[in-house]
Amino acid sequence: MALPASTTATAPAPSATERKTNGTVKTDSANNTDDADNTDVETQPKYRDFFWTYTEEPHRSRRLAIIKAHPEVTKLCGPEPLTKYVVAFVVSLQIFLGWSLRNYAFFSWQFWAVAYVFGATANQNLFLAIHEISHNLAFRSPLANRLLAIVANLPIGIPYSASFRPYHLTHHKSLGVDGLDTDLPTAFEAIFLDSILGKSFFCTFQIFFYALRPMAVLSIPFTWVQGLNVVVQGLFDYVLIRNFGWMPFMYLLLSSFLAGSLHPLAGHFIAEHYVYDTVEPDAKNPANNIPIPETYSYYGPLNIFAYNVGYHNEHHDFPAVPWTRLHRLYETAPEFYKSLPRHESWTYVIWRFIWDDSVGLRCRVKRKQGGRLVGGAAKAAGWTKEEIEA
Repeated sequence: MALPASTTATAPAPSATERKTNGTVKTDSANNTDDADNTDVETQPKYRDFFWTYTEEPHRSRRLAIIKAHPEVTKLCGPEPLTKYVVAFVVSLQIFLGWSLRNYAFFSWQFWAVAYVFGATANQNLFLAIHEISHNLAFRSPLANRLLAIVANLPIGIPYSASFRPYHLTHHKSLGVDGLDTDLPTAFEAIFLDSILGKSFFCTFQIFFYALRPMAVLSIPFTWVQGLNVVVQGLFDYVLIRNFGWMPFMYLLLSSFLAGSLHPLAGHFIAEHYVYDTVEPDAKNPANNIPIPETYSYYGPLNIFAYNVGYHNEHHDFPAVPWTRLHRLYETAPEFYKSLPRHESWTYVIWRFIWDDSVGLRCRVKRKQGGRLVGGAAKAAGWTKEEIEA
């Protein structure tokens, strides 16, 4: 099957014995080596494209295989009562730290040190609490989960929890689907940030890319939950500023920025789905239907602060398993996970992303078709309530 005309498959650079003729690669004899060398530069794509594929995303089929081999894993699904207490503690901690810094100057080293070490860690924890709650894994009641997410949003400073959910569930249901999965970098990002400087910029300001990209790629209907999120967040920010001045609020905003910047915990954003493995030339041709690793796990100690989001293959296989039981999923079905790609360090993920020319924003698996919308178009897409809430 040929790739759609609007896309370009990433292909290996022609060897000394290969020459492109009318867009196809042909093998020539050795005496044509000079011709091949002369055409290499001319025939290279203007930029290195994403990894396009016609294969289905791997998580559904692996989930079915695991359930068949270990039906007891379904007992791991369901809400985790501990989540609401962790959220309450971290929200209280951030409010206290903001209040403690009310008399410090914004550019003082103490302000930034507390924001980076404690604030960014706490707000990244709250980002991932909202991620966990988006799967209805704090309460059995969907409404209770929506309200807890709004509470978890408070120290972040900007309302986003209600909007995050439909985008994130669509990411699960439409992994890698261009135009639906808003976790995917756009072609604009891949082209203009494909350099050490560009990738450094992306890693430093990636919180803005994750906040703004979804709205540019996919529109979702505005709901009453989003309205409540905006109103509650606005009232919280107003009361905080009115009673304690601007510094506590600035501390919360700075914590959110640093949580999505050059911070060890921010490495999970990149580690989860960027392709770090060496991809064989045949796999780069989507017509060959060779799967490319597109989800990576991390089993290191930083999971303690991150709701075990490092268990990312496990999470995508079973989104209804809460953070406290993901390790049990791995232990129950190790034969399905031990051979899958993993990262050993989120910090090294960021370092290599910036400095390694073989890794960058183009290193994502993309699909032109498949997937379903979640949210306002869910009914039209034929989704049941149970599927949406899963």
